[in-house]
Amino acid sequence: MTYLVPLPVVMPLLGAALTLLLLGRPQAQRWVSLTVLTATVAVSATLLVQSSLHGPLVVEVGGWVAPLGIVLVADQLAALMLVVSAAVTLCVLVYSIGQGMADGHEETPLSVYHPTYLVLTAGVCNAFLSGDLFNLYVGFEILLVASYVLLTLGSTENRIRAGTTYVVVSLLSSVIFLIAIGLVYAATGTLNLAQLVDRLDTLPDDLRLVLQGMLLLAFGIKAAVFPLSAWLPDSYPTAPAPVTAVFAGLLTKVGVYAIIRTETLLFPGGRTATLLLVTAVLTMVVGILGAVAQSDIKRLLSFTLISHIGYMLFGVGLTSSLGLSAAIFYVVHHITIQTTLFLAAGLVERRGGSTALDRLGGLARLSPLLAVLFFVPALNLAGIPPFSGFLGKLGLIQAGVDDGGALAWILVAGGLVTSLLTLYAIARVWNLAFWRTPHADMPADDDAAEAARTEGAMEPDRSGGRSGAVLPGLMIAPTLALVVLGLALTVVAGPLFDLSTDAADDLLRRTPYVDAVFPGGAP
Repeated sequence: MTYLVPLPVVMPLLGAALTLLLLGRPQAQRWVSLTVLTATVAVSATLLVQSSLHGPLVVEVGGWVAPLGIVLVADQLAALMLVVSAAVTLCVLVYSIGQGMADGHEETPLSVYHPTYLVLTAGVCNAFLSGDLFNLYVGFEILLVASYVLLTLGSTENRIRAGTTYVVVSLLSSVIFLIAIGLVYAATGTLNLAQLVDRLDTLPDDLRLVLQGMLLLAFGIKAAVFPLSAWLPDSYPTAPAPVTAVFAGLLTKVGVYAIIRTETLLFPGGRTATLLLVTAVLTMVVGILGAVAQSDIKRLLSFTLISHIGYMLFGVGLTSSLGLSAAIFYVVHHITIQTTLFLAAGLVERRGGSTALDRLGGLARLSPLLAVLFFVPALNLAGIPPFSGFLGKLGLIQAGVDDGGALAWILVAGGLVTSLLTLYAIARVWNLAFWRTPHADMPADDDAAEAARTEGAMEPDRSGGRSGAVLPGLMIAPTLALVVLGLALTVVAGPLFDLSTDAADDLLRRTPYVDAVFPGGAP
């Protein structure tokens, strides 16, 4: 079923073209986008099943034989990332429709929202499936160009300022990545990942280390690892809630995916393991300390996003099968939970008129459902048993204990401290925004709805219902679906961890990937 491999990239691109032709017809745009993303979820799930049963699936784009042509490779890791990312983008799209982003608010050029959103999805999928470094670069640029547009929707002063920072940082990481690609090609004569496995092994150690370091630097900026993460808390919170949610859930994880892919396939042996572990503990601790200091829910969640990237680097830096499988499991968990929390923050903003903690209060009484939608993923993020966050962290801690090194034990301690501080930060949000008596300055229902529309550039609700104007059903339903998905990760944690372990073993062996691309051996 190799013909399915390009579809997660091709379908969103074709859908983007079609929605662009349907400018001024928002209802048609919605149906096209929903149909395309639903089909992408189905195709991605099929690819995951097929890659698990039969090994990596490979397609040579345009019929050009590798390594001359571009190859797309759907192994277990890529297929798993496709399934989770497609499910998340579909839920966020439904949420954005409920928010009114697709219906043409005067402050927002919403006619371009659907084409841009689908282009972003195509870029993410292309990055996951890329079988060579340059096509990986193309995937990054596709999603980044689309993200520039989405981040500045509404053209408000804050969004333009944040978008400028985001553009500058992203272009810097792209330039570093492009330079690294040029150096790799000059040294090896190829950019095909499977062919690079053998050719990089023949290079001098110092040259390999330079190439590895440049790629890590480029991907580290994209993944927002410390100290390359200062741009994120100032960029993400300014965007509309659905945009912030999909950025937080997916964009940094594409950088993490690139680190996992290159560190295991191209540069095995753990020469940068110490650097990764040190970076991981600094990212965890500094990120969560930043979260504790915040008084705005969106900024707090942005810092927790940075902090928990450290857990993923922890697993990669251990260079063991258990560490890598736990890191993959944690990526899947974090994509789902972080997206859910940002969607819930959007609901808080709409209901309370703000995400500033000093302006909120009593939301648990005013909207019990909203309280549940925030409380469950918040506990999951903090790693409370028996949620998937606890299971992922438990796997990482076990891998660190099995490693037995001094630095690994420091990471174990750092992970535990970060988890406790995450619980403290989340409990503080719950206490101030949901549990305490409503603040005297908290807007009434109508004022809250108007404030949220102004901040999020949404269209007014025309249902005529007062409560519906505050929390539309199409915003609640996808958030609830992601909460259920987060709980489902706990229910299927055993099979999911087995799948992550199989993916990790294939990554560490490298031969399944190389043999799938070059059945007769790499030239």
